[in-house]
Amino acid sequence: MKILVTGGTGMVGKSLKKYIPEAEYVSSKDYDLTSEEQVKKMFYNIKPDVVVHLAARVGGIIDNTKYPTEYFNQNVIMNTHMVKNAYEYGVKRFIGVLSTCIYPDVVESYPILENMIHLGPPTKTNFSYGYAKRALAVQIDAYNQQYGTQYQYLIPCNLYGEYDKYGDNSHFIAALIKKIHNAKKNNENKITLFGDGSPLRQFMHSDDLAHVIKYCLDNGIHDNMNVAIDENLSISEMAQIALNVCGAEHIKIEYDATKPNGQHRKDVSSKILKSKIPSFKPINLQDGIKKTYNYLIKNNII
Repeated sequence: MKILVTGGTGMVGKSLKKYIPEAEYVSSKDYDLTSEEQVKKMFYNIKPDVVVHLAARVGGIIDNTKYPTEYFNQNVIMNTHMVKNAYEYGVKRFIGVLSTCIYPDVVESYPILENMIHLGPPTKTNFSYGYAKRALAVQIDAYNQQYGTQYQYLIPCNLYGEYDKYGDNSHFIAALIKKIHNAKKNNENKITLFGDGSPLRQFMHSDDLAHVIKYCLDNGIHDNMNVAIDENLSISEMAQIALNVCGAEHIKIEYDATKPNGQHRKDVSSKILKSKIPSFKPINLQDGIKKTYNYLIKNNII
């Protein structure tokens, strides 16, 4: 089976390469997925039987609120081209990776179940991105309903790992590790984080999502499901864990309440995941941050 992975040079793509080294990994340098002509060319050249669609425009709260048009347009366009052309080229299995940003900003009960996706609008800070990713779920469900395909979407919680971005547009854990490291390097005694530290988040190592993708492909699992770790910690709790892991217990945390908190909580249920993959044992946050930090130091990435 020929496997095509889009977003192949991203965080999850690099993790997946450790599990499925034989797949064809492509990035935006190879094909522009917002161009249907380029997408058609990619399918013609690679002729995949299976597609794992990881490619997306992603970023933090500030970038999402600054460029909502780009987040919506680019994600909707590339997702639409990918599913449509996968079907037209006879792709047997398609896995689209979404985000818990698709879920309503607030629900009546937590953790969030997969069938709660349409109970309200996404959070304002990721509104365009959330709707674009939600549209991919609708599209995959539509193809399965109309054409009997076995296409699937996975909805991971927040991710982190060695292969995340460590520049100006980082996700929270990556930005946190970099801030702590820079403070240590510059002999500073504090770091500043957005908001007030109260929002709750599930953060999972990207290797765990890669493991789930591999397991689904190997075992014929094509259920739509959340993929998450059960730990649901506050920003302040995660920051303290990171300080301890990075050997920076002496550094204090200050919060900038003029900056947004983001969604207060969006923890999702992993009940379906555990029923389908009972062997799933994700790495806990402390061990995952330690693994990530050691890798970054060893390879002079930060």
